[in-house]
Amino acid sequence: MDIRIGHGYDVHRFTEGRKLILGGVEVPYQLGLDGHSDADVLLHAVMDALLGAVAAGDIGNHFPDTDDRYLGADSTVLLAAVGEILKGRGYAPGNIDATVICQRPKLKEHIPAMRQRIAGVLGISEDQVSVKATTEEGLGFTGRQEGIAAHAVCTVIKIR
Repeated sequence: MDIRIGHGYDVHRFTEGRKLILGGVEVPYQLGLDGHSDADVLLHAVMDALLGAVAAGDIGNHFPDTDDRYLGADSTVLLAAVGEILKGRGYAPGNIDATVICQRPKLKEHIPAMRQRIAGVLGISEDQVSVKATTEEGLGFTGRQEGIAAHAVCTVIKIR
């Protein structure tokens, strides 16, 4: 069996006047994240991990922030496109393990919906998707509540 591993990382700063979207889910909060698309830092890390696992570059290669087609883009649509890239290369997601790093907001109650959304977009089981959240105990830019970061590790499995 051909199994590959990928890692992704993303970060976005907080900004006013935008919704906070994480894992394809709107999280009630007074600030959103700044970015060309919807700035879903969690899905961006997941997409980079999946693309990296099949040596297909990163989201900047596929959905550049210089392209107005992706201005305000829904990252779940981009995640679905990444799923198609995997399929085109003969792979499917095996599992995803992601960590969101932020001091605020607290994410515990939103994590089940994030797992469900990611699994649904990729056509995999929820038990193949892990999402965790942690703080940095007040340290660094996330601890100072300047933004949110996310890491993701995934496996992909050869399907043909």
